[in-house]
Amino acid sequence: MWRATVLTLYPELFPGPLDASVIGRARAEGHWALDTVNIRDFSDNKYGSVDDAPAGGGPGLVMRADILAAAIDSVDRAGRPLIALTPHGAPLTQARAHALSEGPGLIALCGRFEGIDERILKAREIEEISLGDFVLAGGEIAAMALIEACVRLIPKVLGSPSSLGEESFEAGLLEYPQYTRPREFEGRAIPDVLLSGDHRKIAEWRRKMAEQITRTRRPDLWERLQKDGPIRRGKNKDQDP
Repeated sequence: MWRATVLTLYPELFPGPLDASVIGRARAEGHWALDTVNIRDFSDNKYGSVDDAPAGGGPGLVMRADILAAAIDSVDRAGRPLIALTPHGAPLTQARAHALSEGPGLIALCGRFEGIDERILKAREIEEISLGDFVLAGGEIAAMALIEACVRLIPKVLGSPSSLGEESFEAGLLEYPQYTRPREFEGRAIPDVLLSGDHRKIAEWRRKMAEQITRTRRPDLWERLQKDGPIRRGKNKDQDP
């Protein structure tokens, strides 16, 4: 079974959104499992503190390497990668989510305060992943996003697995526009081709629109696609540890 373990100062935040909809139902049905480790349980003082002032001075506090090591070492890794959610990690990609979903699971380390002592990242060979160029108060929400991105790719989790192949990023493109009833909404009609019943023309239109949207909104993805070709599922040379 695919298993996620989250090391956090706020275990009460979990499962949170991960207990809703198809992701929560899949956990209830035994397709994946979730557990948490409270980092404060490994504090070496009566106050339960896990941080200290940054070496060299400066604002805020830094999570201590020795306490994090004790928390990490209490977990049976069982071949699972250890991942820290940090702003300076490599960007999460669909290819990395596929690769993680095909393994035994993951262990997510959620930072807080000014960050994590750099030495623990090296000492425990921790992979760093970022959700984007912004900063959160802690890694918990990022960990939830990472876990959901992986879990939804596990066989039998989604009701329609065939839909995965046409999602954004699966072929290096953003997904084409979607429409449903009513046929006309506030003067805007569903494109005629989608109602034509001609599957070849529909596929051509969807591919054209996906390319157009990607070129316009994510030129970085378009440039990469032109250079490297479609992304192969489960492999990303920039993300694999």
